[in-house]
Amino acid sequence: MWDFADEVYDCVDSLLIRKRGEEERIALSNIMNVSESTYLNPPRVTLRLVHPSRFGNEIAFSPIAPFTLNPFAKNQVAQDLMARVDQARSTRAT
Repeated sequence: MWDFADEVYDCVDSLLIRKRGEEERIALSNIMNVSESTYLNPPRVTLRLVHPSRFGNEIAFSPIAPFTLNPFAKNQVAQDLMARVDQARSTRAT
C-alpha cells in the first residue's frame, strides 16, 4: 500500500489525485489503461497514463467498494472508470 494515492476524487471528466501532501488533476483522456486487481486485499486499481503526472506514469489506489461474499465480483468503481476512460479516449482521438 506504500504506492497507493492517499485520496482519489471523481470530478466527472478528470480525477483529483492526492498523495503525500501534493495533488494533481488527471484528465480521463490522459489515462491509457485502467486495471483492477480484485483478488488483493485491499482491492487495487491502477491507472497507466499517456503523459506522466507528478506521481509518475502509473497511479494506484484502493477504491471504496461495497462488501460482497462473491469472490469473483467486479469492482463497480473500476468498471465505471474503464468505460468512461474509453469514452474519453474515443473523444480525444476524433
